[in-house]
Amino acid sequence: MGTKAKEMVGAEAKNIVTLLNKAFADEWLAYYQYWIGAKVVCGQMRGAVAGELAEHAAEELKHAEMLTERIMQLGGTPILKPEDWYKMTNCGYDSPEDPSVKTLLNQNIKGEQCAIEVYRKLAEATKDKDVLTYHLALEIMKEEIEHEDDLEALLEDMSQK
Repeated sequence: MGTKAKEMVGAEAKNIVTLLNKAFADEWLAYYQYWIGAKVVCGQMRGAVAGELAEHAAEELKHAEMLTERIMQLGGTPILKPEDWYKMTNCGYDSPEDPSVKTLLNQNIKGEQCAIEVYRKLAEATKDKDVLTYHLALEIMKEEIEHEDDLEALLEDMSQK
């Protein structure tokens, strides 16, 4: 990160890295929740739901990569041990113990709603301090909003059959 950019972020860098690492933990847990859900889902519209979950898993992994890059630009280190994801998470993890389509959709909708709030708060916290993290938060939040919409549309489609 350049001199002027470092100056703009200043003392806030450490706090921003903490917020980014918490979001990073969420993304890894969301990735796994989607990935494993796509494998075990059963019930009505299973194929469509599995496809959507797999697509979302790939996007959550992409978000983790984006967050890692920003954490490192700010001089931080991304969470190195998976067990620490649970300590840092904002949104938690809902294991698909009931792999029914509706249960998985509802679990993932809840996760997306939490993620939307996490990125809204990250954008708010960085708006006038760190323009790169601010725009990153907005970009990821946009995709999380799209995920929520996709999942709610599937749930709605199921109720009309």
